[in-house]
Amino acid sequence: MSKVNNVYAVGNCPEILDGAMELGERVFAFVKNTDEAKSAFGLGAGEVFVYENFDDVVKFLQDKDGLVLLPNSKQSKLFAASLGVKLDCGVCTEVFGVEMSGTAVKCQKMVYGGLAVATEKINSKLAVVVVNSGTFAPANQTCDSQKEPQILTATQNQSIKILQKLPKKHSNADLNKAKKIVAIGRGVAKFEDMQMIKDFCTLIGAELGCTRPIAESEKWMEHERYIGISSVMAKPEIYIAIGVSGQIQHMVGVKDASKIIAINKDKNAPIFSYADCGIVGDLYKVLPEVIKSLK
Repeated sequence: MSKVNNVYAVGNCPEILDGAMELGERVFAFVKNTDEAKSAFGLGAGEVFVYENFDDVVKFLQDKDGLVLLPNSKQSKLFAASLGVKLDCGVCTEVFGVEMSGTAVKCQKMVYGGLAVATEKINSKLAVVVVNSGTFAPANQTCDSQKEPQILTATQNQSIKILQKLPKKHSNADLNKAKKIVAIGRGVAKFEDMQMIKDFCTLIGAELGCTRPIAESEKWMEHERYIGISSVMAKPEIYIAIGVSGQIQHMVGVKDASKIIAINKDKNAPIFSYADCGIVGDLYKVLPEVIKSLK
């Protein structure tokens, strides 16, 4: 596979840096602080830049060519869209496959709710791509680098003034590395019932995930735990779906699971067409018995 001369990885993400090294001859990383810079060097970045404002990155990338890679998140999508507008370059999001085709970048993404795969080609001088989790394997820490990052000059913006900075609350979940995942859907009636699911996860040593409505509509769980076409693409050894209907938009997120087990009271639920083992029954009757047996 041909490589692009320059790849710019935004964020200290091992998967993105692995993709950058796979696709590019030279890898540059943009991070938010010196601790992330040290990690990025250790993961294989050739040059690392610490930035404070988005406009600092835009200014740096002006007149540059190559590929910009970002991890899939709301912030990254906003970042990518802004780069596309300010630098007049092509943008593709929710990508699960990237390759070079001459001077163009070919991106694969799911369309029609995961029923089909589309290939989009970016022909602009600079291409911006937001990739799904699981697209690349996480890069390994290769060394304890002593290199120093470059600090991008802060852009003065008179129209915006920062009054306060608060640390972002991060989830401690990493479903991409989990060997066992238990996911819940709308079959779980209320938030308080999640404690039973969490007890089950603890007993079997599994991470807890969910469908999109649980994370985005009900807001019971963090976005990092939402499995599906526009978020986590997991590859667990065992995936247990509890009260999950099994819509294609969710199931593409666990299509590479080694074994799928489903509990659903609707015998016609789509999840059973994917499951290696299915239990037709009310989760409020089935799960307590399972927990009792495990204890």
